[in-house]
Amino acid sequence: MTEIRPYRAHDLEALYAICLKTGLAGADATALYRDPKLIGHVYAGPYMALSPDCAFVVEDESGVGGYIIGALDTYAFEKRLETEWWPALRVKCADAAFIPRGEQTWDQRMSTLIHHPVRTPRRISENYPSHLHINLLPRLQGQGWGKRLIDRWLETMKKNGSRGVHLGVGAVNARAVDFYRAYGFEEIERTGPPFDVIFFGLRLGASETTG
Repeated sequence: MTEIRPYRAHDLEALYAICLKTGLAGADATALYRDPKLIGHVYAGPYMALSPDCAFVVEDESGVGGYIIGALDTYAFEKRLETEWWPALRVKCADAAFIPRGEQTWDQRMSTLIHHPVRTPRRISENYPSHLHINLLPRLQGQGWGKRLIDRWLETMKKNGSRGVHLGVGAVNARAVDFYRAYGFEEIERTGPPFDVIFFGLRLGASETTG
């Protein structure tokens, strides 16, 4: 039976693996990295360490195959990253910012983000204070589990007083962009190169609808 449940500490390895296997605009990025944990250190690990109450997984007979993670207060979460998460990784990972992005390996791109993390603009986090990341392996895609995960996560955010949530997705990830639009997220703004990220937001309140 497939179910959604809260994250447990023993799920950590599975979430790192899923992050890697969906790390190329939803496709498998395993072949791109020499250190398979680097992408997880940026996009998964900090949430289990600092915000485990905002993490849920989808588990089937093959094990954990998807997750949703995030933070109730993005601004506070990013401040904690600077004191509780990034320092230890910066000792282990060399800063590659001096190398032009187009010449960096994928490991070097992640190392650069560890040393120079992208901060959420305050104009976004003030109006949409919570944020999320969601990933599903192919075996669980197209079956409604993404919507169920977001439903569960938003319910938790509302119970904890959040008035809005946001997320960022690469513009090249057309499937994800279509999914968030269909759910009810509205585009807030777009960044330019080199990241080309679309920020989506959703207000939480009595008038909120999902589809």
